[in-house]
Amino acid sequence: MPLSPTGTITHAARRQRSGVGAFNVVQIEHAEAIVTGAEGAQRPVILQISENTARYHGALAPLALATLAIARAAHVPVAVHLDHAESADLVREAVELGFTSVMFDASKLPYEENVAATRSITEYCHLAGIWVEAELGEIGGKDGAHAPGVRTDPDEARAFTDATAVDALAVAVGSSHAMHTRDAALDFDLIQRLHTALAVPLVLHGSSGVGDTDLAKAIAAGMTKVNIATHLNKLFTSTVRARLAAAPDLADPRKYLGPARDAVATEVTRLLGILSQP
Repeated sequence: MPLSPTGTITHAARRQRSGVGAFNVVQIEHAEAIVTGAEGAQRPVILQISENTARYHGALAPLALATLAIARAAHVPVAVHLDHAESADLVREAVELGFTSVMFDASKLPYEENVAATRSITEYCHLAGIWVEAELGEIGGKDGAHAPGVRTDPDEARAFTDATAVDALAVAVGSSHAMHTRDAALDFDLIQRLHTALAVPLVLHGSSGVGDTDLAKAIAAGMTKVNIATHLNKLFTSTVRARLAAAPDLADPRKYLGPARDAVATEVTRLLGILSQP
């Protein structure tokens, strides 16, 4: 199956008032697990590779090419997305590699500079038919650069999307990146107001800190794209730890990475069931 445009997947979900799962890929087992989980749920999915992950691997292309190949072999619609890119060069590389969307994060810049930088990226990506997500209103817990109490203002968000022509907006509504507990307190009234104010899909970052019930409530309130990374990484790592503890002489990585991959696939299927409820 060819790659699915991120915009096609996301806008269909927004029209149906359902959610789309966007899960981060750190290594090839993540991509395999996420696609297997999506096939189990028979739901579309978005595979995300962050700038931090590209830096960890020393380059974007090796993991990206593997992820793109896994996505194209899937039996459900799969998009491949560049997450939290601050480098314009990395955005251009992702477009050349065949990604279907990018998230350009200029939120550390003053507002007017964020607008100018994001508009430039959007113009470039739109010429290539690539969907663009941006961020306004800092999301808590991201490398200490974001204040947890910040909230996105609907009027400013509308002005920002109008000025930049972005296709989706990541908003600050109470979640934080890299949470290890699922007890974030979301502002559902703000989500509703943002959904009403904006013509583009809303993106919830830091969704690992949001429990199942509140994920469903966030989607009902108007959230569309839901980014989850830490929650799956915790499950992957705990499964590896348990496997090694049970068999400390294991040397073959397939014997502990395989069970971890299976555990993540099962959880992706479960999460997509929650996110897909209209």
